[in-house]
Amino acid sequence: MAQLSEMQSKVSVTADASRKPSPDKQDHTASLDSMLGGLEQELQDLGIATVPKGHCASCEKPIAGKVIHALGQSWHPEHFICNHCKEEIGSSPFFERNGLAYCSKDYHHLFSPRCAYCAAPIVDKVLTAMDQTWHPEHFFCSHCGEVFGAEGFHEKDKKPYCRKDFLAMFSPKCGGCNRPVLENYLSAMNTVWHPECFVCGDCFSSFSSGSFFELDGRPFCELHYHQRRGTLCYGCGQPITGRCISAMGHKFHPEHFVCAFCLTQLSKGIFREQNNKTYCQLCFTKLFPQ
Repeated sequence: MAQLSEMQSKVSVTADASRKPSPDKQDHTASLDSMLGGLEQELQDLGIATVPKGHCASCEKPIAGKVIHALGQSWHPEHFICNHCKEEIGSSPFFERNGLAYCSKDYHHLFSPRCAYCAAPIVDKVLTAMDQTWHPEHFFCSHCGEVFGAEGFHEKDKKPYCRKDFLAMFSPKCGGCNRPVLENYLSAMNTVWHPECFVCGDCFSSFSSGSFFELDGRPFCELHYHQRRGTLCYGCGQPITGRCISAMGHKFHPEHFVCAFCLTQLSKGIFREQNNKTYCQLCFTKLFPQ
Protein backbone atom coordinates (compact mmCIF):
# COMPACT_ATOMS: atom_id res chain seq x y z
CA MET A 1 0.00 0.00 0.00
CA ALA A 2 2.87 2.32 0.81
CA GLN A 3 4.31 1.71 -2.60
CA LEU A 4 0.93 2.38 -4.22
CA SER A 5 0.55 5.64 -2.27
CA GLU A 6 4.01 6.68 -3.35
CA MET A 7 3.14 5.90 -6.97
CA GLN A 8 -0.11 7.92 -6.74
CA SER A 9 1.90 10.81 -5.32
CA LYS A 10 4.28 10.68 -8.28
CA VAL A 11 1.40 10.50 -10.72
CA SER A 12 -0.14 13.56 -9.05
CA VAL A 13 3.13 15.44 -9.26
CA THR A 14 3.50 14.46 -12.92
CA ALA A 15 -0.08 15.48 -13.65
CA ASP A 16 0.47 18.86 -11.99
CA ALA A 17 3.57 19.36 -14.02
CA SER A 18 1.63 18.60 -17.19
CA ARG A 19 -0.83 21.41 -16.44
CA LYS A 20 1.92 24.03 -16.64
CA PRO A 21 1.90 26.03 -19.89
CA SER A 22 4.34 24.68 -22.41
CA PRO A 23 6.29 26.73 -24.93
CA ASP A 24 4.73 25.09 -27.96
CA LYS A 25 2.73 22.11 -29.13
CA GLN A 26 5.75 19.95 -29.88
CA ASP A 27 7.06 20.38 -26.32
CA HIS A 28 3.62 19.52 -24.97
CA THR A 29 3.47 16.34 -27.03
CA ALA A 30 6.98 15.33 -26.02
CA SER A 31 6.16 16.01 -22.36
CA LEU A 32 2.99 13.93 -22.59
CA ASP A 33 4.81 11.05 -24.26
CA SER A 34 7.52 11.25 -21.57
CA MET A 35 4.93 11.28 -18.82
CA LEU A 36 3.10 8.25 -20.21
CA GLY A 37 6.37 6.41 -20.71
CA GLY A 38 7.44 7.15 -17.16
CA LEU A 39 4.07 6.09 -15.77
CA GLU A 40 4.21 2.83 -17.68
CA GLN A 41 7.70 2.15 -16.34
CA GLU A 42 6.70 2.92 -12.73
CA LEU A 43 3.69 0.61 -13.01
CA GLN A 44 5.96 -2.14 -14.24
CA ASP A 45 8.40 -1.45 -11.35
CA LEU A 46 5.47 -1.96 -8.97
CA GLY A 47 4.72 -5.29 -10.59
CA ILE A 48 1.60 -4.07 -12.40
CA ALA A 49 1.69 -5.34 -15.99
CA THR A 50 0.57 -2.90 -18.70
CA VAL A 51 -0.76 -4.45 -21.90
CA PRO A 52 -0.89 -1.96 -24.81
CA LYS A 53 -3.66 -2.34 -27.40
CA GLY A 54 -1.15 -2.29 -30.19
CA HIS A 55 0.76 0.36 -32.05
CA CYS A 56 -0.92 2.89 -34.31
CA ALA A 57 -0.26 2.15 -37.99
CA SER A 58 0.04 5.89 -38.63
CA CYS A 59 2.18 7.27 -35.81
CA GLU A 60 3.61 3.90 -34.68
CA LYS A 61 3.05 4.79 -31.00
CA PRO A 62 1.27 2.56 -28.46
CA ILE A 63 -2.50 2.79 -28.25
CA ALA A 64 -3.67 3.08 -24.63
CA GLY A 65 -7.27 4.29 -25.07
CA LYS A 66 -9.80 3.88 -27.83
CA VAL A 67 -8.61 1.83 -30.77
CA ILE A 68 -9.86 1.28 -34.32
CA HIS A 69 -9.10 -1.98 -36.09
CA ALA A 70 -9.20 -1.59 -39.87
CA LEU A 71 -7.27 -2.74 -42.93
CA GLY A 72 -5.70 -5.45 -40.77
CA GLN A 73 -4.07 -2.88 -38.47
CA SER A 74 -4.75 -0.81 -35.34
CA TRP A 75 -5.16 2.96 -35.27
CA HIS A 76 -5.68 5.87 -32.95
CA PRO A 77 -9.17 7.11 -33.90
CA GLU A 78 -7.78 10.53 -34.81
CA HIS A 79 -5.15 8.93 -37.07
CA PHE A 80 -7.53 6.79 -39.12
CA ILE A 81 -8.28 9.32 -41.87
CA CYS A 82 -9.42 9.46 -45.50
CA ASN A 83 -6.48 9.18 -47.87
CA HIS A 84 -7.94 11.94 -50.08
CA CYS A 85 -9.55 14.62 -47.90
CA LYS A 86 -7.57 13.75 -44.75
CA GLU A 87 -10.72 14.01 -42.64
CA GLU A 88 -11.04 11.66 -39.65
CA ILE A 89 -13.07 8.56 -40.53
CA GLY A 90 -13.42 7.25 -37.01
CA SER A 91 -16.17 4.63 -36.82
CA SER A 92 -17.93 5.85 -39.99
CA PRO A 93 -18.23 3.53 -43.03
CA PHE A 94 -15.26 3.62 -45.37
CA PHE A 95 -13.96 2.00 -48.55
CA GLU A 96 -10.57 0.40 -49.15
CA ARG A 97 -8.61 0.64 -52.37
CA ASN A 98 -5.02 -0.52 -52.84
CA GLY A 99 -4.63 -0.80 -49.08
CA LEU A 100 -5.78 2.79 -48.45
CA ALA A 101 -8.92 4.02 -46.70
CA TYR A 102 -11.37 6.51 -48.26
CA CYS A 103 -14.51 8.13 -46.90
CA SER A 104 -17.68 7.27 -48.82
CA LYS A 105 -17.92 10.65 -50.56
CA ASP A 106 -14.36 10.66 -51.89
CA TYR A 107 -14.36 6.99 -52.86
CA HIS A 108 -17.45 7.38 -55.06
CA HIS A 109 -16.12 10.64 -56.48
CA LEU A 110 -12.77 9.10 -57.39
CA PHE A 111 -13.55 5.51 -58.31
CA SER A 112 -17.27 4.80 -58.83
CA PRO A 113 -18.53 4.41 -62.44
CA ARG A 114 -20.14 7.51 -63.94
CA CYS A 115 -23.61 7.70 -65.44
CA ALA A 116 -23.47 8.32 -69.19
CA TYR A 117 -26.53 10.60 -68.90
CA CYS A 118 -25.89 12.80 -65.83
CA ALA A 119 -22.13 12.13 -65.31
CA ALA A 120 -22.68 11.71 -61.56
CA PRO A 121 -21.11 8.77 -59.68
CA ILE A 122 -23.25 5.64 -59.48
CA VAL A 123 -23.33 4.62 -55.81
CA ASP A 124 -26.08 1.98 -55.87
CA LYS A 125 -27.49 -0.06 -58.74
CA VAL A 126 -25.64 0.25 -62.04
CA LEU A 127 -26.93 -0.58 -65.51
CA THR A 128 -24.45 -1.39 -68.27
CA ALA A 129 -25.51 -0.87 -71.90
CA MET A 130 -23.98 0.37 -75.15
CA ASP A 131 -20.49 0.03 -73.57
CA GLN A 132 -21.39 2.61 -70.91
CA THR A 133 -22.77 2.70 -67.36
CA TRP A 134 -26.05 4.34 -66.32
CA HIS A 135 -28.27 4.99 -63.35
CA PRO A 136 -31.23 2.64 -64.12
CA GLU A 137 -33.64 5.59 -64.06
CA HIS A 138 -31.48 7.51 -66.57
CA PHE A 139 -31.44 4.84 -69.29
CA PHE A 140 -34.51 5.70 -71.36
CA CYS A 141 -35.72 6.17 -74.93
CA SER A 142 -34.03 9.11 -76.66
CA HIS A 143 -37.32 10.03 -78.35
CA CYS A 144 -40.20 9.53 -75.91
CA GLY A 145 -38.23 9.52 -72.63
CA GLU A 146 -39.82 6.29 -71.33
CA VAL A 147 -37.66 3.91 -69.28
CA PHE A 148 -37.18 0.62 -71.12
CA GLY A 149 -39.24 -2.38 -70.07
CA ALA A 150 -38.86 -6.09 -70.67
CA GLU A 151 -38.82 -5.64 -74.46
CA GLY A 152 -35.39 -3.97 -74.26
CA PHE A 153 -34.16 -1.26 -76.59
CA HIS A 154 -32.80 -0.62 -80.07
CA GLU A 155 -29.70 1.42 -80.85
CA LYS A 156 -29.29 3.94 -83.65
CA ASP A 157 -26.42 6.44 -84.00
CA LYS A 158 -25.29 5.61 -80.44
CA LYS A 159 -28.70 6.50 -79.00
CA PRO A 160 -31.19 4.07 -77.39
CA TYR A 161 -34.82 3.88 -78.56
CA CYS A 162 -37.86 1.88 -77.49
CA ARG A 163 -39.19 -0.57 -80.07
CA LYS A 164 -42.20 1.57 -80.97
CA ASP A 165 -40.20 4.72 -81.70
CA PHE A 166 -37.36 2.86 -83.39
CA LEU A 167 -39.73 1.20 -85.87
CA ALA A 168 -41.66 4.42 -86.46
CA MET A 169 -38.51 6.47 -87.06
CA PHE A 170 -36.08 4.12 -88.78
CA SER A 171 -37.84 1.04 -90.22
CA PRO A 172 -38.52 1.06 -93.98
CA LYS A 173 -42.06 2.18 -94.79
CA CYS A 174 -44.47 0.20 -96.96
CA GLY A 175 -45.04 1.78 -100.38
CA GLY A 176 -48.74 1.03 -100.01
CA CYS A 177 -49.82 1.92 -96.47
CA ASN A 178 -46.72 3.86 -95.31
CA ARG A 179 -46.54 1.79 -92.11
CA PRO A 180 -43.27 0.19 -90.91
CA VAL A 181 -42.33 -3.09 -92.60
CA LEU A 182 -41.30 -5.47 -89.82
CA GLU A 183 -41.17 -9.01 -91.19
CA ASN A 184 -42.23 -10.42 -94.57
CA TYR A 185 -41.99 -7.93 -97.38
CA LEU A 186 -41.78 -7.54 -101.14
CA SER A 187 -39.26 -5.35 -102.88
CA ALA A 188 -40.47 -3.61 -106.05
CA MET A 189 -40.27 -0.20 -107.70
CA ASN A 190 -37.31 0.81 -105.49
CA THR A 191 -39.25 0.38 -102.25
CA VAL A 192 -40.62 -2.31 -99.95
CA TRP A 193 -44.20 -3.48 -99.48
CA HIS A 194 -46.27 -5.60 -97.14
CA PRO A 195 -47.32 -8.55 -99.34
CA GLU A 196 -50.98 -7.66 -98.78
CA CYS A 197 -50.36 -4.05 -99.81
CA PHE A 198 -48.72 -4.80 -103.17
CA VAL A 199 -51.92 -4.83 -105.29
CA CYS A 200 -53.37 -3.11 -108.34
CA GLY A 201 -54.05 0.55 -107.65
CA ASP A 202 -57.56 0.30 -109.17
CA CYS A 203 -59.02 -3.16 -108.57
CA PHE A 204 -56.81 -4.04 -105.55
CA SER A 205 -56.19 -7.54 -106.85
CA SER A 206 -52.83 -9.18 -106.17
CA PHE A 207 -50.47 -10.00 -108.99
CA SER A 208 -50.84 -13.76 -109.06
CA SER A 209 -48.81 -14.05 -112.26
CA GLY A 210 -45.93 -12.17 -110.66
CA SER A 211 -46.04 -9.39 -113.27
CA PHE A 212 -47.36 -5.87 -112.93
CA PHE A 213 -47.28 -2.52 -114.70
CA GLU A 214 -46.00 0.68 -113.17
CA LEU A 215 -47.64 4.05 -113.74
CA ASP A 216 -46.94 7.22 -111.73
CA GLY A 217 -45.15 5.23 -109.04
CA ARG A 218 -48.04 2.80 -108.48
CA PRO A 219 -48.50 -0.82 -109.58
CA PHE A 220 -51.42 -1.85 -111.80
CA CYS A 221 -52.67 -5.01 -113.40
CA GLU A 222 -52.43 -5.12 -117.19
CA LEU A 223 -56.10 -4.25 -117.77
CA HIS A 224 -56.17 -1.15 -115.58
CA TYR A 225 -52.74 -0.03 -116.71
CA HIS A 226 -53.92 0.07 -120.33
CA GLN A 227 -57.23 1.59 -119.27
CA ARG A 228 -55.42 4.50 -117.65
CA ARG A 229 -53.12 4.79 -120.65
CA GLY A 230 -56.11 4.73 -123.01
CA THR A 231 -54.80 1.66 -124.83
CA LEU A 232 -57.76 -0.69 -124.44
CA CYS A 233 -59.28 -1.87 -127.66
CA TYR A 234 -62.63 -0.16 -128.21
CA GLY A 235 -63.84 -3.24 -130.00
CA CYS A 236 -63.02 -6.05 -127.52
CA GLY A 237 -62.11 -4.14 -124.37
CA GLN A 238 -58.76 -5.88 -124.03
CA PRO A 239 -55.31 -4.30 -123.83
CA ILE A 240 -53.51 -3.47 -127.06
CA THR A 241 -49.90 -4.59 -126.89
CA GLY A 242 -48.97 -4.67 -130.59
CA ARG A 243 -50.24 -2.85 -133.66
CA CYS A 244 -52.95 -0.32 -133.04
CA ILE A 245 -55.47 1.63 -135.08
CA SER A 246 -56.69 5.00 -133.84
CA ALA A 247 -60.05 6.18 -135.08
CA MET A 248 -62.97 8.25 -133.79
CA GLY A 249 -61.03 9.05 -130.62
CA HIS A 250 -60.53 5.39 -129.77
CA LYS A 251 -57.95 2.67 -130.30
CA PHE A 252 -58.53 -0.72 -131.87
CA HIS A 253 -56.76 -3.97 -132.51
CA PRO A 254 -56.46 -4.04 -136.30
CA GLU A 255 -58.64 -7.17 -136.46
CA HIS A 256 -61.33 -5.52 -134.35
CA PHE A 257 -61.64 -2.43 -136.49
CA VAL A 258 -64.47 -3.78 -138.65
CA CYS A 259 -67.64 -2.74 -140.45
CA ALA A 260 -70.52 -2.63 -137.97
CA PHE A 261 -72.81 -4.31 -140.50
CA CYS A 262 -70.84 -6.91 -142.43
CA LEU A 263 -68.02 -7.26 -139.86
CA THR A 264 -65.42 -7.07 -142.61
CA GLN A 265 -62.06 -5.79 -141.38
CA LEU A 266 -61.56 -2.26 -142.50
CA SER A 267 -58.25 -2.21 -144.26
CA LYS A 268 -55.95 0.73 -144.66
CA GLY A 269 -58.13 2.82 -142.39
CA ILE A 270 -60.72 3.49 -145.09
CA PHE A 271 -64.15 3.63 -143.47
CA ARG A 272 -67.32 5.66 -143.13
CA GLU A 273 -68.80 6.74 -139.81
CA GLN A 274 -72.43 6.98 -138.79
CA ASN A 275 -73.79 7.32 -135.22
CA ASN A 276 -70.35 6.54 -133.77
CA LYS A 277 -70.12 3.29 -135.75
CA THR A 278 -67.79 2.33 -138.57
CA TYR A 279 -68.91 0.95 -141.91
CA CYS A 280 -67.21 -0.13 -145.06
CA GLN A 281 -68.00 1.98 -148.12
CA LEU A 282 -70.34 -0.64 -149.66
CA CYS A 283 -72.45 -1.16 -146.53
CA PHE A 284 -72.60 2.54 -145.80
CA THR A 285 -73.97 3.18 -149.35
CA LYS A 286 -76.60 0.47 -148.93
CA LEU A 287 -77.68 1.47 -145.44
CA PHE A 288 -77.50 5.19 -145.82
CA PRO A 289 -78.34 6.09 -149.43
CA GLN A 290 -78.16 9.70 -150.32
